[in-house]
Parts: sequence; C-alpha cells; structure tokens
Amino acid sequence: MTLPVPGLAYLAHVEVDLDVPVDLGVTDAGHRRIVPIVGGRVTGERFTGVVVPGGADWQVIQADGATTIDTRYLLRSDDGADVFIRTAGVRSGPPEVLAALARGEEPDPSSYYFRVHATFETSAPAYGWMTRLLTVAVAQRRASQVVYDLYAMT
Repeated sequence: MTLPVPGLAYLAHVEVDLDVPVDLGVTDAGHRRIVPIVGGRVTGERFTGVVVPGGADWQVIQADGATTIDTRYLLRSDDGADVFIRTAGVRSGPPEVLAALARGEEPDPSSYYFRVHATFETSAPAYGWMTRLLTVAVAQRRASQVVYDLYAMT
C-alpha cells in the first residue's frame, strides 16, 4: 500500500500591518523583540476579512540573525466571525540580507527564507473547517508589514 503524497492548496493572501518593534534586549529566552500587530487584510476564496489590531509577534533573534516567529492575533471575517490565528516559523538568510531587513529595506523575498505555519481557533460553525487544517506559508517582510500566501496541506 502506498500512502498519498501531500500537496498544497492555496488558501489565502494575508497582509499584516505592524507597528514599531519593542526590543527587550537579551533575556533568558534570547534576544526578544515584540512586534505589535495593528491591522491588515486576509483575502481568500473561503475566508476574507481583516486583521484586528491588538496581536503581536513575540520574536527571538538568534546569534546568527535568524528570527523565530511566534504570532498570536485575531482575524474577523467579512461576515463578522472571529478567528484566532497563531503562526510559528523562521526567517533566516545571508547576514547582508538580514541586515537590510533590520534597516527596513525590502530585499527580494527569494533572497531569504521566511516560512511559517498557522493554526486557527473559532467558535463560528461556518469556519470550523479552518481548525482542522495543517497549513504552511511563504512570507515577505516589508518595512511595516508581513505579507504571506497561506496554503493548506492536502
């Protein structure tokens, strides 16, 4: 018996608007930054809505400049349903590219590795299907945004 090979099905395009990061410096967990989430938009065939202000990315920056991503924020569908989203992942790349990102520049997203996975939680029956997905995303860091395309594993 051969197991099915997983694939990817496009789910949504997400634009997350960011405020100025708060740099906590080096803590017991590592170099910690908290990046406030102040808005944004989600556009997909099965889910469209906004990013509600108030979440954040609780990042840890490694010695080599790689960043561990840990976000928690709220999505609100155009029909009013709330969906909690959490992403986890990594952003890494050549030192000069990571330095450019730190300066607020926008290097070509193919010049660095930025991948996350997302999980969802909701009480809205219309979006319960989201809570049973394994997802991955390819992301880009912009000066005041993170943009990613989200895919469901098939």
